[in-house]
Amino acid sequence: MLFFEAIRDPLTGEEWIETSLSGKQLLLTPLLNKGTSFTESERDELGLLGKLPAKIETLQEQVQRAYRQYKKYKSDLQRHVYLNNLHDKNEVLFYKLVSEHLVEMIPIVYTPTVGQAVKEFSHEYRQPRGLYINFSEQDKMEEILVNRTHPNISIIVVTDGERVLGIGDQGVGSIGIPIAKLMIYTMCAGINPYHTLPILLDVGTDNEELLKDPFYLGWRHPRIRGEKYDQFIEKFVRSVMKLMPGAFLHWEDFGRNNARRILEKYQQTLCTFNDDMQGTSVVATAAILSALNRSSSILADQKIVILGAGTAGVGIADRLVDFLKRSGISESEARNKIWLVDKEGLVTQNTPNMPDFQLPFAKEITTNGPLDLEAVVTLVKPSILIGCAAAKGAFTEKIVRLMASYTPHPIILPLSNPNAQSEADPLNILEWTENRALVATGSPFHPSIAQCNNVFSFPGIGLGMMASKAAHLTDDLLMVACRTLSRLAPSAPGTPLLPSLKDARQVAITMAISIVKEAKKLGLANIPATLSAEDAVAGVLWEPYYRNIRVSTSSRLMK
Repeated sequence: MLFFEAIRDPLTGEEWIETSLSGKQLLLTPLLNKGTSFTESERDELGLLGKLPAKIETLQEQVQRAYRQYKKYKSDLQRHVYLNNLHDKNEVLFYKLVSEHLVEMIPIVYTPTVGQAVKEFSHEYRQPRGLYINFSEQDKMEEILVNRTHPNISIIVVTDGERVLGIGDQGVGSIGIPIAKLMIYTMCAGINPYHTLPILLDVGTDNEELLKDPFYLGWRHPRIRGEKYDQFIEKFVRSVMKLMPGAFLHWEDFGRNNARRILEKYQQTLCTFNDDMQGTSVVATAAILSALNRSSSILADQKIVILGAGTAGVGIADRLVDFLKRSGISESEARNKIWLVDKEGLVTQNTPNMPDFQLPFAKEITTNGPLDLEAVVTLVKPSILIGCAAAKGAFTEKIVRLMASYTPHPIILPLSNPNAQSEADPLNILEWTENRALVATGSPFHPSIAQCNNVFSFPGIGLGMMASKAAHLTDDLLMVACRTLSRLAPSAPGTPLLPSLKDARQVAITMAISIVKEAKKLGLANIPATLSAEDAVAGVLWEPYYRNIRVSTSSRLMK
C-alpha cells in the first residue's frame, strides 16, 4: 500500500505531500526527508519534536553546507559515495545541490566515476536502492515488481550488467548504472524521481574475479544464456507491461549479442529504448553534423571508419545511414560509405562468426588476412574516424597523421569511456593534426573538447516520450532529437562541437519539445490536440524544492 502521495491543486497549482509516516520513519524516507528544513508546524504534526536541531534552515542553506562537505573529499570515488549517500537520505537536497553544480558533478555521479563505483559495489555496499530480479527467483517476478517503492512509474532503466561502459561484465554491481542514469533523467530533464525505477536483472556473471570474491553480493552462477535467458526477458517484459503499463523501458549495458535483438523484438510491443545503441547514435551523429557545418561539408561526401562493431558502433552506423537516406541517397550507397572494424579486423563477407547485425555493412572485398585499423585507414582514406571499442590508444599518431594527410579537417571521435579506455587523448589528436582535427570524446578530458555524452540524448528523449505519451519511439523521433542537438551546438570556430554540460537541462527540454511536436505531427502523440508541445513538457517537469508535508487522513495511504 502507498505510504505517501504527492498532490497538486488543479486550480492553484499548489503541491503538497500527504503521508502516513511520522517520526524516525519519515526522516529515513529520502523523498520525504527535509532534515533541518521541517517547519515548526510540520515538526509538531509529524512527530518530529526533539528529533532535529532547533534551527529551521532553508534549502539553500542546506545546499551550501552539503557543498562544503562534498569539497572536503579528495578522490572522485569518495565524492561519488558522498553524493550517493546524500541521495539515499534526502533526494530534494541532492537534486538541488547537483543542479547548481552540474558541470562539476555529472562526471562524479555518472561517467566516468560511476564505472569505478560499479567495480567496487560489493565492497562498498551501504544502502539498497532499486529492484534486483534474480534468475532463480523469476517465479516471484511480479511480486518483486509490486514491491517497488513508488507505484506510478514512468521510466524504468534496466540492465543485466554484461557490458558496462568499457569495463565489461560487472554482475550485480551494475545496478549503479541504472541508478546513475535515472539521476541524470531527473537532474537534466526534470523527470520526477517518484516516477523512476532502476532494475538489475541478475542472470549471473562470467567475471571470474567476481565469482571468486567472497564479498560478491550477486547470484554466484555463470551467466545464463540462450533460450532460458530469452524466456526470462520475455517474462520480465510481460510483467512490466502488466504492472506498469505505459512506462518507458530503457535498456542499458546489455551484451552485443542481446542488446539489438531485444530492442528489435520488443520495440513494437511497448515504448522502449536502448541507450547504448540509440542514445549514443543520436549524440555521435549530432557531433558529426556540427563538425561538418564547421568545415562547410556534407555527410554524403564523407568516408567513415568505425572502430568497434558492437551495439554502439553499429547503432551509430545505422543512424548515419538513416540520415543519408533522408538526404536522398540509396540505402546501399549509404552503407558503402561506412567501414566497420571489429576485433578480427575489417568486417567483410568472409569474417567468421559475424553477428547478423553487422552483415549489412560487411564489405565484399578479398584480403590476404584480416585488415587492422591502420590498414583500413590506409585503404579507405576516411574523413571521419569513430571509436567505440574500448581499445585504449587505438588511434595512434601514425593513424591520425594519415587521416590528416587525406582531409583538411578530419573528424575524430574517440568515444569509449571511461577515460582510461579512450582510443586517444584529444589533445594529442590536435597536436598530430596541427589543430585541424574536429574532435569530440566520450569522457571529459578538456573544457575545449566537446564531450560526446549521452547526457545530451536520453534525458530529452525520455522527457519527450513522457510528455507526448507516444506508444513507440520511432526513427523519425530519434532523427528529430539528433537534429535538435546539432542545432543547439555552438557554431563559432574553435568552440566545442556540442553544448556544454551546464546547458544539459535546456538541451533536454528543447529536445523534448521538438519530439512532442513531431509526435503530434505524425499522429503518434496521445495528448489533446489543443495542448501545445511546450505546455505538455512543462506539465511533467519536476523541480527540487520542499513541498509541504501533511498527515494523511485517507485510508488508501495506510502503510
